Amino acid sequence: MINQTFSKRYGFHSQKEKEITIREDAPRELRGFIRMAFYDLNKKPSDLRSITTNVLKIPPDRDNWSEYPNIDDEAADHIDNCDWYKVYDIIEAIIRKLNIQQQETFTEELNDYFVENGIGWKIVDGHIETRGNKVFETAVETVATVLETAKLQTANNEIKEALKDLSRRPSPDITRAIQHSLACLECVAREVSGDKKATLGEIIKKHPNIVPKPLDAAIEKVWGFTSEQGRHLREGNAPEYLEAELVVQLTATISTYLGKKIGGTIKESENEELPF
Repeated sequence: MINQTFSKRYGFHSQKEKEITIREDAPRELRGFIRMAFYDLNKKPSDLRSITTNVLKIPPDRDNWSEYPNIDDEAADHIDNCDWYKVYDIIEAIIRKLNIQQQETFTEELNDYFVENGIGWKIVDGHIETRGNKVFETAVETVATVLETAKLQTANNEIKEALKDLSRRPSPDITRAIQHSLACLECVAREVSGDKKATLGEIIKKHPNIVPKPLDAAIEKVWGFTSEQGRHLREGNAPEYLEAELVVQLTATISTYLGKKIGGTIKESENEELPF
């Protein structure tokens, strides 16, 4: 069990969350914090250097033999001067070298840092994934639970693939994220409508009451946008990250509502009839 700080025990910690402003970057302050968090686990600079040299595929400096300041300076130089996405590779490599308790501590420290400093990444099961605002995070976490309990594994896999595409480094695969999120919604809509071979566009036309009016327009609009941006992309009209994030959030939310119709469940506190 991790010993919680005063701010966490008494609920002040959540007030520190900042708007996400950093994605394709690893600020110098983060690079320094990684070393601090690692050393707090009673690790040595030579332990860190063995990880950084492996990730960056560079040999250690044999002339550096003392932990401080020589090897510490060398490891710091590796982290401070590598490409931004390599910093997140180093974080993942560090986690693989830790025991379970250390992984828990290190992961919580880094995730807290991401939240408090507006960095759009998070660590989940030892891997760096994209992080959105609270609404986005709630949508994707809830849909995973609903689809799993509704036994819609294909749909669940599709939304997970969308998140993986948004998490790709150094550049997210925005088009594929949109495609996978649409595939998730299409899978769920097929189960709800009983029309197992129809496309989402066909389901919208044949089953207009799949969601209550006028909210049915939400599906039609999402279908139209994703069809244009995710399937029939035109030169010079590529969608941006925020647009893809919005599509993933919307499809996750609608899929949650539809999944609940066929037996999917969520936590009691989150059990609302229409979560958007």
